[in-house]
Amino acid sequence: MNNILRAIVFLLVLTKALLGSEAKSISSVFPSASVFTTATTDTTSNNAVDETRNRFPEILKDAKLLMSEVIISDFNKDTLEVAFLLSKIFELLIEADQIGEMNLEDKEEFGRFNRTFTDLYTHNLVTVQNINAPVMAEKVWADISEAIEIEMGETKFTVVDDRDGHIPLVRTKQVDQYINYFQTKGRKQFQIWLDRYVKYKDLILPILKEHEMPEELMYLAMIESGLNPKAYSKAKASGMWQFIYSTGKTYGLNRDWYRDERRDPVKATHAACKYLKDLYTLFDNWYLTLAAYNCGEGRVLRASKLHQTYDFWQMHSLPRETRNYIPYFLSAAIIARTPEAYGFKVPKNIKPFRYETIALEKSADIAVLARVAGLKPNVLREYNPELRQSATPTEAGYQLKLPVENKNGFIAAWNAIPEEERFAPQFVVHRVRYGESLWTISKKYNVSIHDLAAVNKIRNRNKVRVGQKLNVPLKGGRVWGNGDNGGPPGYSKRVYRVKRGDTLGQIAENFGTRASKIRRWNNLKYGSHLIHVGQKLVIWVK
Repeated sequence: MNNILRAIVFLLVLTKALLGSEAKSISSVFPSASVFTTATTDTTSNNAVDETRNRFPEILKDAKLLMSEVIISDFNKDTLEVAFLLSKIFELLIEADQIGEMNLEDKEEFGRFNRTFTDLYTHNLVTVQNINAPVMAEKVWADISEAIEIEMGETKFTVVDDRDGHIPLVRTKQVDQYINYFQTKGRKQFQIWLDRYVKYKDLILPILKEHEMPEELMYLAMIESGLNPKAYSKAKASGMWQFIYSTGKTYGLNRDWYRDERRDPVKATHAACKYLKDLYTLFDNWYLTLAAYNCGEGRVLRASKLHQTYDFWQMHSLPRETRNYIPYFLSAAIIARTPEAYGFKVPKNIKPFRYETIALEKSADIAVLARVAGLKPNVLREYNPELRQSATPTEAGYQLKLPVENKNGFIAAWNAIPEEERFAPQFVVHRVRYGESLWTISKKYNVSIHDLAAVNKIRNRNKVRVGQKLNVPLKGGRVWGNGDNGGPPGYSKRVYRVKRGDTLGQIAENFGTRASKIRRWNNLKYGSHLIHVGQKLVIWVK
C-alpha cells in the first residue's frame, strides 16, 4: 500500500509540474538537495537547430515526461526500463547544462528539476536501490550531490603520499568533497567496493607488480566499475577496467559468441597495464595518464598544447568529467588505503578470488560443469565472468576456472560422465536457400549478423552460397529448462542424434515426452524443415 501511495503522490506532483503548476508544489514535496551534476559529454543533434532559439524549455519538458515514465516503470518493478530511462534523463541534463548562459527563470527551473530528480532517484526508486553492481559505479559517479568544479590554477595541495614508484596522493578541496560524499551518501556503495577490493586484490596486485605498475592503479578499476567484472556502461564499456570494444581488441581482448574477454579480470588487467603503460610513456605523468584513460589521449594532448603545460591542475579546458576524474580517483585511493580512519569496516570474512584452471577439450554445458564441480551455476559463472552463453567455447583448450578446493574432485567426476551428457547443442544447422542472405537468415533466427558471421568465420558478409551449411547459434544459449542441472527439476539430460525417417512425434513418444517440449528445449520453430539427419537434440527425461 505504501508503494501505491508513493506512486500516486509522485504522479500528482509530476502532472502539476508538466502542466506548469507553481514551483512551490514541487519543492513542498521533495526536500532540498544540491544541484545534480554529472559527467560532461559531447552532445550533438541529428537535425539542424536554430542556435538563436532557446532549447531549454524543450529539454526540460522531455526530461519531465521521462521522469514520469521512470516512476511508472519503478512502480511496475521494471528495473531495465528504469535504468534506460534514467540514462536518457542524464543525457538531457548534460545537454541543458551545456546550453550556456541561462536567464534567471531558466536557472531556477533547472535547479528545481535537478533537486526533484536527485531526490527521486537517490531515495525513492525501489528498483535503483535493488540494482546490483553493473550500473552502480556509474551511478555513484553521477550521483555527487554538490557541483564539484576544479579551481584550475588555484588548487592548494596537502600531500598524503609521494613515494617513488607510486602515484602521488594529494588532498585538495575537491578531493575532500568526494571523501565527504563517500562517508555520507555514498557510504553503502563504497563499502561494497571495499569488499570487492579484499576479494580481488590478491589477483590484481601481482599483475600490476609483474608489469611494474603502481599498486594505486587498482583504485582506478574501483572507480571505473566498482571492481565488478560484469559492469557495463551506457557507453558500451565492459569489465572491471571499462574497455570499449575497439580499445579492448587493440590490447588483445577478444569478443565472440561465447565470451567477452573484457570481463575476464585476469586478461583485462593485463590489457589495462599495457594500455596505461603506453599512455604513461606518452605523457610521463600519472595524472595526465589517468586523464587520458578517461577522455582519450587526443584531448589531453590538445589541452596541454593550448595551455603550454603538463600540469593537470592548469588544464581548465579539459571536459568537466575529466577535471573531476582525478579528485574522484584520489579520494577513493586515500580512503581505501586506511578505511578505518574514515569510518569504514575492513572486511574480514570475504573469500579471496583464488582459482585453478581445467583445460576442456570441447564445448561443455555450464550446468553440467557446475553439477560435477559441486557448485551452483551462478558460482561457476562468477569464476568465469567472460562466458556469454550457457556453454564454454567450441575450440579445444578453453581454460575453465574453478575454486581451488573443487579442482581435484572435478577431474575424476568429469571423466566418469559419458561424453554425450557433457555437451549441449548450441547451434541449429541452416542450409542456405536461393534468395537468402546473411541478413535474412539472421532475422529468421533472431541473432545478430555479427554473431552469425563470427560463429561461421565469414569475412565477407555479402557472400553466402546456395547449399552452404551455417551453424546458427541459439539465442541466449540454453533455453530448455531452469533447474540447477540446466533442465526441469527432477529431470536428467539425454542427447539424441536424429536418424533418417525420424519425426519429433516419434522421438517424443520414444522418450515419454511431448514434441512441444522438445521444440522448447531446443529452440525449434514450427516448419517443414524442423529437424534434420545428424542433428543433436537435448531431451529431458525423469
